[in-house]
Amino acid sequence: MSEKQELNVAELVENEKNKTNVNCTHCGSLMLKPGCADYVENEYDLPETHKKKRPAPDAGPTEFPCEKLKHFWVINDMFTFENIGFSHTVDQTKYLICADCEIGPVGYHDLQTKRCYVALQRVKHADA
Repeated sequence: MSEKQELNVAELVENEKNKTNVNCTHCGSLMLKPGCADYVENEYDLPETHKKKRPAPDAGPTEFPCEKLKHFWVINDMFTFENIGFSHTVDQTKYLICADCEIGPVGYHDLQTKRCYVALQRVKHADA
């Protein structure tokens, strides 16, 4: 789901938690089961979605275009995920990707608080 599509947060949240399964938009892999994440509004510039690529050995630092997002699922313990991948640390942040197809980032991991944030716009929500 992209930011350009209308996001109806009320349909996705129940008791301030995710009402449905949270899946990868590309391969459908299950990332979170219902009731495992809290809803928060927190503006964050997340790099645009792409498939993980290995940089060329002689490539310098790469700038990625970002998208300002504000609707997130917050996960307090990384072991809550059914399936998620973590990037290497980039500017004090680890990005979250689908562990199966490596599409992402779908969110980010705050190294100071140890919390993970998954953007509602970057994942698919489906009933269990």
